[in-house]
Amino acid sequence: MKFAPLAALGLALAGVTAPAVVVAQDAPAPAAAFSIDTPIQALVADARAKAVLDKYLPGIDQHPAYEQFKELSLRTVAPFSQGMITDELLAKIDADLTAIK
Repeated sequence: MKFAPLAALGLALAGVTAPAVVVAQDAPAPAAAFSIDTPIQALVADARAKAVLDKYLPGIDQHPAYEQFKELSLRTVAPFSQGMITDELLAKIDADLTAIK
């Protein structure tokens, strides 16, 4: 009976150090890689996403204030764009960005 506590300790430690096995069931589909909620600098860093930006907002990464807004998303920047980035434009950009695989 002296070995019972050691055996219990061994079993407890085995449970702590044993890798957990996780089986995903009905895992949700992965989110789109890019959207209008992605930081602008991340969009500029990807050639496919940058092509979308260049299509609708050419030269956005050359804007004089780019360093000030690059960490923001297009959705966040839109209200400060003096009407240049409209809801309709955001919808078009978002559709193209979310289509990138």
